Amino acid sequence: MAEFYYRQKADYGGIMLAIERRHYILNHLQEKKRVLVSDLAQEFAVSEETIRRDLDKLEQDGYVVKTYGGAFIKEEGNVDLPYFVRKKKNVIAKQLIADIAVGLVEEGESVFLDGSSTALFIAKKLKSKKRLTVITNSVEVLVELADVTGWTVMSTGGMLKEGSFALVGSRAERVAEVYHVDKMFFSCKGLDLSGGVTDANDLDASMKRAMASSAKKLYLAVDGSKFSRVSFAKIMSIEKVDCVLTEQKPDDSYAAYFQEKGVTCIYPEV
Repeated sequence: MAEFYYRQKADYGGIMLAIERRHYILNHLQEKKRVLVSDLAQEFAVSEETIRRDLDKLEQDGYVVKTYGGAFIKEEGNVDLPYFVRKKKNVIAKQLIADIAVGLVEEGESVFLDGSSTALFIAKKLKSKKRLTVITNSVEVLVELADVTGWTVMSTGGMLKEGSFALVGSRAERVAEVYHVDKMFFSCKGLDLSGGVTDANDLDASMKRAMASSAKKLYLAVDGSKFSRVSFAKIMSIEKVDCVLTEQKPDDSYAAYFQEKGVTCIYPEV
């Protein structure tokens, strides 16, 4: 991480903003789970007091728990990590899921993509298709698809949610409810047999419900780390999902539940 930091430091003319440093600390915590103040101070060439202030802010935002001399990351379903961190997490799993998703979309279809980091991986893969109509509340997906020709790419508009590239709120929901699309690909923070499909906050959960109400088929793209986790806000019951896309075979309890409820589950063959 130190080598990467110093390259970034040079790119920024020798100055790293506090918010950028905190993002790198979170990224480091995703990999190591725990950090020490003294190590971070040395890595970022700042004082230990500066690092303590960074960790104070991250704790106030609910991302970490401070300990004597350091901190560890919160990994509860209710923690909504910044998009910058989320899109670098479980990358291989998201790529595998995106490979499955692209095979389910026919040329000429209309598709909803939500504001999740997984949706960005799916968008990248979908660029091999022709004549798609894509409606999304993700600013990153809009940017990714900006150079595609022969498509119709639409934004829901709405309010930009703090710490993310997702557009949410009543205006975005009203736009989503106007259209009728063939398929929706979305993700979540938690998938649990009793808790259902859940997300970290009401804004994201409500937006996904609005999009789902206008889609003929719902595809839940979720990596294995989300199974058996319950987050704050319920999006929907599992049985409302047509298909679950994941990177590995779920355990027998989920396989049996999916079969009972008529939910297809697709994962790569070993």
